[in-house]
Amino acid sequence: MKTANLVQILVPRSTGYGKPVKRSWFDALLKELADRFGGATSYLRAPGEGLWDTGESQERDDIAVVEVMTDQLDESYWHHFRKRLETELSQDLIVIRAQEIIRL
Repeated sequence: MKTANLVQILVPRSTGYGKPVKRSWFDALLKELADRFGGATSYLRAPGEGLWDTGESQERDDIAVVEVMTDQLDESYWHHFRKRLETELSQDLIVIRAQEIIRL
């Protein structure tokens, strides 16, 4: 059995200023990741809902999930990628998570 890493990017559907993120932005993100990793999947049609406690109130976000699989996990690349997305979308934090998977 061959192992790989599944990287999931939880992308808010709105910027930190409340403006919707355009479909063209998601399309460009998906193409960038597909070009780099040989494929990418986005889940945009049924956004997830995020809810978290800020200490003073509860915040809510609609999120899309973008996934890629990669044999090697380059943490430096993903750190810089996350920082770039946070800047582009005016977000304090964007979650990018990875888990080892077994390809069946």
